[in-house]
Amino acid sequence: MIAKAPIVGLGLAACITVVDQATKVWALDGWFFPPRTIEVTSFFNLVAVWNSGISFGFLANHSEAMPYILTGFAIVVSLGLTIWLLRVHSRLLAAGLGLVIGGAVGNVIDRLRFQAVVDFIDLHAVGFHWPTFNVADAAITIGVGLLLLDSFSRRDE
Repeated sequence: MIAKAPIVGLGLAACITVVDQATKVWALDGWFFPPRTIEVTSFFNLVAVWNSGISFGFLANHSEAMPYILTGFAIVVSLGLTIWLLRVHSRLLAAGLGLVIGGAVGNVIDRLRFQAVVDFIDLHAVGFHWPTFNVADAAITIGVGLLLLDSFSRRDE
């Protein structure tokens, strides 16, 4: 029987994957064809960006095989994180792993479908412009933060 913490993580991974894909369908239907920018607030836009690289577009122009290499890497990492998740007892650690896994799976689905990731959230303020991202990217970032928090909050047993 699976412990409660892994169930939390697996459920969170599934929810993130579904929400990520649903928001990407919404974005694709709403403003990708033709591409346009929708100003929501003075610091938040919805934009149409195809990211064929990894974070911040890094490795985007290296090879036609890059989407497949990145997909394979993300699948291997996701499987490794899932094995780790099935062994944890901490709900905080499970939540962090679930967010990272769900985000990675959401972006893998894009790479398999489009050979690129659908990014559409554009934040900017006081001259600082954050690279465009999506729900999966946000989940990965928050998940890594939870993993770090868990690692700092553990006591020697």
